[in-house]
Amino acid sequence: MADSKVRTSNLSSSATRAEVVGESRAERYDPHSIELKWSERWAADPHLYRAESATSARKKYYVLEMLPYPSGALHMGHVRNYSIGDALARYMWMQGYNVLHPMGWDAFGLPAENAAIKNDTPPREWTMHNIAAMKAQMKRLGFAYDWSKELATCQPEYYRWNQWFFLKLFEKELAYRKNAKVNWCPECATVLANEQVLSNGCCWRHENTLVEQRELEQWFLRITKYADEVLDGLDKMPGWPERVLSQQRHWIGRSEGTLVEFKLDGEAGPAGDKITVFTTRVDTIYGATSLQLAPEHPIVADLVAGHRLLRDKVDELLVEQRRAKEKGDVGAIEKHGVFTHCYALNPYNGEKVPIWVANYVLMDYGTGAIMSVPAHDERDYDFAKKYGLDIRVVIMPRREGDAPNGEPSNPVLPFTETNSLLINSRKRLRRCPSTPKSTASAKRPSHTNCAIGASAASVIGARRSPWSTARTMAQCRCPRKICLSCCPTT
Repeated sequence: MADSKVRTSNLSSSATRAEVVGESRAERYDPHSIELKWSERWAADPHLYRAESATSARKKYYVLEMLPYPSGALHMGHVRNYSIGDALARYMWMQGYNVLHPMGWDAFGLPAENAAIKNDTPPREWTMHNIAAMKAQMKRLGFAYDWSKELATCQPEYYRWNQWFFLKLFEKELAYRKNAKVNWCPECATVLANEQVLSNGCCWRHENTLVEQRELEQWFLRITKYADEVLDGLDKMPGWPERVLSQQRHWIGRSEGTLVEFKLDGEAGPAGDKITVFTTRVDTIYGATSLQLAPEHPIVADLVAGHRLLRDKVDELLVEQRRAKEKGDVGAIEKHGVFTHCYALNPYNGEKVPIWVANYVLMDYGTGAIMSVPAHDERDYDFAKKYGLDIRVVIMPRREGDAPNGEPSNPVLPFTETNSLLINSRKRLRRCPSTPKSTASAKRPSHTNCAIGASAASVIGARRSPWSTARTMAQCRCPRKICLSCCPTT
């Protein structure tokens, strides 16, 4: 009997707990039913988040997040990013502003092309399907976008302005063509972006096919013409973090110095017989014991022509350099070089200096060639010690407390201080470092010129993608070679 009561009591308690649980569950937030109700209500009013006309008396505020790639579906990274912009737009609305908060799709380019190839679907069909799916997700999340301003970069009404901008750049001689080495997959029979080359040097689609380096003609933009203007403008941007401004200055890489021409000691090839170097320390030119060229320097192709083993070694240097660029730290690359068995003549003393190809010399910085002064440059010193190159001291430190022309003391190499004296140099260079006077003095011979260099550089058209802005230029037989009017756009 007692056991029966206990069992009855337990059953009653369980029933009570079940009722409580049931009630609490009924009171829980049901996002599907509640949020769907309100998202449908918001969607029924197309003017809910639309910006007022330009004649509105309200103060204007523009909120624009980075346009997403229509890759297939939103992920939590999208939700995080666009929630921040959405919160800002709503806050400014609450402050009484006339807010323009549009959305669009960065629909051209490599990600969409790769996805289309992988799914065996035409890029346009794949892209537009993804746009519809991701737009539905954004609406379901309740983001406050003005969908009347929606755009997609793959639509002709948008990318026609890309074409217009390019034509203006060409008319101003800011867009030009020149040869440069690219990644070539013989299996795909096309140019690959750096991202499509695997760490083992093979194609991303054909993992056993080695990617070759081929020299093809490409389009470039002459953005270095605006380096000074952009650099000066950084000083007129109050409120920006100093870290960001420093990164921009470093990227522009402006430096003042001298262009010096070294003549090849031997027969010239198609690239000519002169190697132009940019140096900020022309006062050390008598200490130059070698030249180092970037693997992509035009003269390198002439120097290694007919030498398969040498050419293969240069290609290896280029692969090392590109991998370092992808990691974003070319400065930390382990320095490797290849001797070309060719020489150039120092224009100041006529001395023959060996020509090397080095993986740490960049074609898009300066002239793609440097004069190596190992006694007075840390990078040159490391390279010279590694390969047994001559090290010649031409700068000596002043003795502390002595007169400006006092007897110097022996330096610890590499010695790079500026408060120093020149030795083993001719009278033409009387100052150290390369002050305006020493640069002007060095400028007198025909083989030197003052110059301002910048490391910023950009390339476009490095690969011809079927899913990208249609080209506005065509090759033709007219005298200009590249024509705007007599040839159709392609």
